[in-house]
Amino acid sequence: MNPVLALEFLSLAALWGASFLFMRLGAAELGALPTAGMRVALAALFLLPVFLIKGVWADFRARAKPILLVGLLNSGIPFALFAYAVLHITTGLSSILNATVPLSGALVAWLWLKDRPGGSRMLGLAIGFAGVTLLVIGKSGFSATGVAGAGSSGTTLVAMGACLLATLCYGIAASFTKRYLTGAHPLATATGSQIGAALGLAIPTIWLWPSQPVSATAWGAIAAVALLCTAIAYILFFHIIEKAGPSRALTVTFLVPVFALVYGAVFLNEIITPWMIGCGVVIVCGTALSTGLVRLGWLERAT
Repeated sequence: MNPVLALEFLSLAALWGASFLFMRLGAAELGALPTAGMRVALAALFLLPVFLIKGVWADFRARAKPILLVGLLNSGIPFALFAYAVLHITTGLSSILNATVPLSGALVAWLWLKDRPGGSRMLGLAIGFAGVTLLVIGKSGFSATGVAGAGSSGTTLVAMGACLLATLCYGIAASFTKRYLTGAHPLATATGSQIGAALGLAIPTIWLWPSQPVSATAWGAIAAVALLCTAIAYILFFHIIEKAGPSRALTVTFLVPVFALVYGAVFLNEIITPWMIGCGVVIVCGTALSTGLVRLGWLERAT
């Protein structure tokens, strides 16, 4: 990977890692659904000029329905779920659970597209699932040291479940995209999906808008998560895919929790527990195997 591409890669990981911090700051005043709604609405507005690029608008018009629908699956619903989660668990823990996205993607592709994983990927799915299970088992430890706001264990479980449901949405969106949007211009998909998410969240955002004034800090966080962590991050992501391929681009998932954990510790005084780090390592190892980034030759031959 050349130096410029490596810098873009690190920038993308830093931006996506910061999204959990900004969501927390925004959702603390606006609530989960308005935070997600404003995030995708502002991102859509920022990305609208890409329709002026040759072929992008025509491609969007030809595939508008599936692109708008994938926006709800890939942005609207998961953003709302994560915005809810970071109100009840740490941003670092949320980011570790977010690292299971490739696991969800591999599982959905296996069940829906019949893309049966080989031996290494099967082992990766099992290891990743074990890592998530260990995180859930250790929830009582998080209540004392790792949960934002010291919520009850029941609330913690619901918040962790929201994160996992969000990753499942990402996995469904990936298979949906592969099945119905193969060949679509990536900028048409990126921009159109934000429009679809904004339309889907418009009514809940208006209905649940807070009655009290929103501070400049919360507005700044919403603007940052929309413009930096969504719109610009999408452009970086698709550029990396174009230059380095999807497999290398996918490895950004491994670095996102690192940045998120640091941001949470520095700006929110969140505690990073050894249990969280250990489970995160297990999840990352499982992800590396389940996505095919790492292969065990002996296991592939055996299966």
